[in-house]
Amino acid sequence: MNQQKREQIFDRLAECIHNPTTELNYSSPFELLIAVILSAQATDKGVNKATEKLFKVANTPEKILKLGEEGLKEYIKTIGLYNSKAKNIIETCRILVERYNGEIPRTRKELEALPGVGRKTANVILNTAFGEPVIAVDTHIFRVANRTRLAPGKTVREVEDKLMKITPKRHLKDAHHLLILHGRYTCTARKPKCGACCIYGLCEWPERSKYFNTHQPVTTRKT
Repeated sequence: MNQQKREQIFDRLAECIHNPTTELNYSSPFELLIAVILSAQATDKGVNKATEKLFKVANTPEKILKLGEEGLKEYIKTIGLYNSKAKNIIETCRILVERYNGEIPRTRKELEALPGVGRKTANVILNTAFGEPVIAVDTHIFRVANRTRLAPGKTVREVEDKLMKITPKRHLKDAHHLLILHGRYTCTARKPKCGACCIYGLCEWPERSKYFNTHQPVTTRKT
């Protein structure tokens, strides 16, 4: 795929997807961090349901530490892997209080040093909370990048590096959410909605024509 077509893809996505941002509910960088840690192998809807109750009683590192690991589990037990997530969150909160005065660090290195935080989570925080021009590659973005041939790669890191290289600077800040929302609602894993795709004519997926007339209406996401 040539660079001109790549730029057109991002321009089209930006036209079609208004207010490209996370669908996790949060009101502070700390709340976002907790929500993203909980979102591993879980849906945003399920995380939002849990954090709606949790954040009403504990939305700072200090307050979550007061809950304790067992107390925290009561709020997140509907989420997969909640035992290990509770342990990581408690330890992360302890580090935030002891080393960062309860604030969220703003470098990838410091974020990745927190329990339960890997490169993808760190990139989400840097991009969504702090406006850094980085791209967190999840399963949706990995699929879209490879399927469309926008930035094919065998590993998540390879795709991330390619996206950082080919994404137009004007779209770098929103690229993560443009791609994830496109993958979540249009370029889905099963039965992609090619007939409703705004980049259909630019996509280089050989099988796209098979799904052109079998699409369902694109689900409207929240704004």
